[in-house]
Amino acid sequence: MTTLYLVRHGETVDNVKRIMQGQTQGELTENGCQQAMQVGENFASVAIDVYISSDLKRCIDTCRIIAGKPDVNIIQSKLLRERDWGSFTGKYIPELANLNNPDEWPKDIETLDELKTRAAQFLAFVKENYENKTVLAVGHGIINKAIQSVYHNKPMNEIAVMKNADVRILEL
Repeated sequence: MTTLYLVRHGETVDNVKRIMQGQTQGELTENGCQQAMQVGENFASVAIDVYISSDLKRCIDTCRIIAGKPDVNIIQSKLLRERDWGSFTGKYIPELANLNNPDEWPKDIETLDELKTRAAQFLAFVKENYENKTVLAVGHGIINKAIQSVYHNKPMNEIAVMKNADVRILEL
């Protein structure tokens, strides 16, 4: 059995400003670095075999801090990227709050079906390549939610939101 520790990146400047980051790189705040250090302390006694991260900077930085080694080998995966928010990227999130109907959203936003397909591909990748290993993977709020949705075979709205530096454990 493979144990997957699914982690959301630490707090970023755009999280604080409530900006839709999507697939932009992002920069951790001092608090985000502290959050990652706390996760690292919590995992100090866990033997992690493999570190995987979204290829976006905010996740790579979080993963490196958690590992506690600047030269740690981190496998970067586009499968763990945040949802592509298309035209919504860079927008102030409260201004988007009244746009509840996805049918009225711009067509350049990644659909939930596309997101869940990526999530399923990520789970298959981990299961196929890291059997009987302990994997720590750092991703983003919505892709992590999609991964859990696929794993638990539940709609995404039934999966609890992951706050910055939250951890979920999945047994594959």
